[in-house]
Amino acid sequence: MWRSWRSGTEATSLRPAVLVIAGTDSSGGAGLTRDMRVLNDFEVDVLCAITAVTAQSNSRVTNVYHVPPEAIHAQIVTAFQTRSVGAIKIGMLGTRATVEAVVESLPCGMTVPIVLDPVLVASSGGVLLDAEGRAAMCKRLFPLATIVTPNIPEAAMLLAEEPAIGELALISHAERLLTLGPQAVLLKGGHAGGEEAIDLLISRNHVVRRFASPRIRVTGRGTGCVLASAIAAGLASGIPLADACQQAKRYVVAELSRAEYAAHCW
Repeated sequence: MWRSWRSGTEATSLRPAVLVIAGTDSSGGAGLTRDMRVLNDFEVDVLCAITAVTAQSNSRVTNVYHVPPEAIHAQIVTAFQTRSVGAIKIGMLGTRATVEAVVESLPCGMTVPIVLDPVLVASSGGVLLDAEGRAAMCKRLFPLATIVTPNIPEAAMLLAEEPAIGELALISHAERLLTLGPQAVLLKGGHAGGEEAIDLLISRNHVVRRFASPRIRVTGRGTGCVLASAIAAGLASGIPLADACQQAKRYVVAELSRAEYAAHCW
C-alpha cells in the first residue's frame, strides 16, 4: 500500500542500510543494479558509491569508464554523513587508484562489517581489476574485510596459482587468503564439479563450515554480486556471519532455481 511522504531521516531510520561500493553494468545483469535488487528483497536500504561505469552485454565488455578517485571519495564520505551504515559491500574496483581511494575514504577505526567480492574478470572475460589493483586490494582492503567471497578461479588468480581441485586444496587456498588479513573467506564452489555446489566458509579460528546445495545447471551472470549483497544484508540486520552466509546461499539457490524453471519453460 502506498505510504505517505515522510522526511528522509524519518523514512530511512526504519530499516538497516548497506553502502554498496561497485561499478554499474549497462545490461543490468550484475553490478550496482543487481545489488540494489537483492538488497530491496531483503528490505535493506541502499547507499552507493559508483567506482566505474561499464558498457557490457551478456557476451562481452565493450567499455569501462573509471570514476575519478576524488569522486569516489566524495561519494563514500557523504554516504556516511547521510545516515548510519549497517554494512558495506564492495564489488568492482577496476584500478589501484580506486582501491586506494576506497581505503582512504572509510572512517578511521570503523567497525562496520565489510563484504569484499573480489571482482577480477567479467563472466564474458573482460578484465575488471588490473594487476596493480589486485595487489593493492590484497594489501590494503583484505585486512579491513569481515569476509572475502572469491570463486575458485578468483582465489587462484589472487594466489597466482592454478585453480584448486578437491576440498583439501580449496581449503588450503582459503587458508592462504586468510593470511592476507580478512576475518573470514567464503570460497564459492560454483566452478567445481560434482552434483552439489559447496561453498566453504573458513574463519581465523580455522573452523570450516560447508554450505551445500544441489548443482543447478544454468548459466548466469551476477551471482557473485547477489551472494555478497545478500550476506551484507544479513550483517546489516545483525545476523551472525555464518547465518548470513547460509541465508545468502539459500537466496542464490532460489534465484538460480527460478532461472532454471524459466529456461525449461522457454
